[in-house]
Amino acid sequence: MKMLVLASVGLVALGMAAPASAADMAVKAPPPPIVAPIYNWSGFYIGANGGGAWSSQCINITAVSGVAAAEAEGCRDASGGVVGGQIGYRWQTPSSWVFGLEAQGDWANIRTSRTSLFFPLDTWRSTVDGLGLFTGQIGYAWNASLFYVKGGAAVANQRWDLFNNATGVGLASAERTRWGGTVGVGWEYGFAPNWSAGIEYDHIFSESDNRTFVTPGLAPITSLTVNTRSDIDMVTARINYHFNWGNPVVARY
Repeated sequence: MKMLVLASVGLVALGMAAPASAADMAVKAPPPPIVAPIYNWSGFYIGANGGGAWSSQCINITAVSGVAAAEAEGCRDASGGVVGGQIGYRWQTPSSWVFGLEAQGDWANIRTSRTSLFFPLDTWRSTVDGLGLFTGQIGYAWNASLFYVKGGAAVANQRWDLFNNATGVGLASAERTRWGGTVGVGWEYGFAPNWSAGIEYDHIFSESDNRTFVTPGLAPITSLTVNTRSDIDMVTARINYHFNWGNPVVARY
């Protein structure tokens, strides 16, 4: 009889413990939500770029030894490589619009040559050896992806030479740092904390103007006045390091 009573008490205790254990399990906190960081484009950045450029370089003689002339030497396509760097600042709004300012400088080797029509035994050679862009940007960000357009001022350093085909001796030359404008479009992707890479297209344009050449090898001609024009199209790959000095990074749950 005593054993039967003890067994009954044990079964009752076991039955009371089971619901209590289930209740303990029900009140456990759920696992924390997964946090996905949002890439933030605000702040200063610095980077490098490299690629290729194409140019239509035109030249026309407008005066010889101060006497007006009209000789169209024509246009010729030029191409070459560019490499350089950029530095800028961007600010991203809560609605994902991105505004920025950027300065870019590139060494260039965009060159071409053509036989002169006015001096048929000689050849014109033109070279663009430096480019600078000072632009504003407007873009829209989808997390780590940024699409933007840009525009502003541009400067190019260009040299023109006339040399003899047989001897290679330079006959006339002029060098010009020419200002103009630029428009462009680009896409950039943040692939790692503080790092992004992208591709950009820029069109650089400038007004035609006159330039007087020195002519040490063209005696008795004392000077040549030449009208030149060069528009440049440039495609570059870019990589940037971001200092993240702008708005704090936010998170999405």
